Amino acid sequence: MKAMILAAGKGTRVRPLTNVLPKPMIPLIRKPIMEAIIDHLKRHAFDEIYVNTSYLSRSIEDYFRDGDRLGVAIAYSYENQLVDGEFIDKPLGSAGGMRRIQDRCGFFDDSFAVLCADALIDVDLTEVLRFHRASGAIATIVTKPVPREDVCKYGVVIADETGRVRSFQEKPKVEEALSNTINTGIYLFDPKIFDYIPSATEFDIGSQLFPRLIEAGEKVCAISLPFEWVDIGCVADFWEATQLILQGKVKGMKVPGREILLGVHVSLGVQIAANVTINGPVCIGSGTTIEAGVRIDGPAVIGANCVLRSGTHIHQGILGDYTRVSVNAMLDNRIVFAGKFIEPNGDAIDLNDADLNWLIADARKPETNDSAHDDLRASMSVTALV
Repeated sequence: MKAMILAAGKGTRVRPLTNVLPKPMIPLIRKPIMEAIIDHLKRHAFDEIYVNTSYLSRSIEDYFRDGDRLGVAIAYSYENQLVDGEFIDKPLGSAGGMRRIQDRCGFFDDSFAVLCADALIDVDLTEVLRFHRASGAIATIVTKPVPREDVCKYGVVIADETGRVRSFQEKPKVEEALSNTINTGIYLFDPKIFDYIPSATEFDIGSQLFPRLIEAGEKVCAISLPFEWVDIGCVADFWEATQLILQGKVKGMKVPGREILLGVHVSLGVQIAANVTINGPVCIGSGTTIEAGVRIDGPAVIGANCVLRSGTHIHQGILGDYTRVSVNAMLDNRIVFAGKFIEPNGDAIDLNDADLNWLIADARKPETNDSAHDDLRASMSVTALV
């Protein structure tokens, strides 16, 4: 069966993570979000997948290629514009991207799924497809109830007792919301949908296509199922999703590596000295070195080829690959990624700008041995710096 993954956005609300990676490539326990989505699609027999790309498209295409490694077939639609002899990104919107693919090769010839590339899900797509076909709807939206105070973040769906959608509200104020049931960005469509999407035009599913369908009297249905759904809309969501996976709360998502202690998973080539304390859940990437006296309290992810010097204490953190943490430093609820300290709420400081590369640095570079910093190393807490 066929599916489309929407992967053309810039992910501006997830900066600074998306300064160097497109949103679909943000790693959840060492696996890009989009890879988890592809794995989930495959489990439900959606094995022919088109992906629309734009921002930092090459990193997506170079990683996934034709999908054979994952047991699926993948093709790409790069949304761009030629300006002065150079291609620049020009996303066409979620519905516009669908139409571009259909105009190009007529790919969508039966009921098909459309998912965003930035959400962690375990929804039963087989049941959603069954419901969609039985309903006779042109489009089916997977919905989910959220706490009332959160409705302002999402598109609200108002459906009758049969599941037929009657209206929408786009990010309403809490006091004005007619429902707490929101659009998760997971859809089933029939090809007739393209009668309502203009060609070569930026066009959005939620704000433009669905209102047009309702106005035309087409049948749009909503189905609400119990499932785990974490929209990686900001750094806080990335933090939450990582913790959920580490704690085994997301079906189909396993922590990689060999479990050497309860909840402690390590990959190939990890070196752990004596007198190290690790309290799970913790995932440690390949080639990492952990020196004597280190303490790691999970939930925590330590990337590949990291070096944790003697006496380091990591308390609930995420370290990107090739991170070296200096002697006796403490990281408390922090993300270290792409040369930055990042708080779970997204606030960040640049290591170079703050002149802190002697404390946390790229493990591939020589370590600074400045004696002026020796006393600071003995008791430095990153919590106090950020």
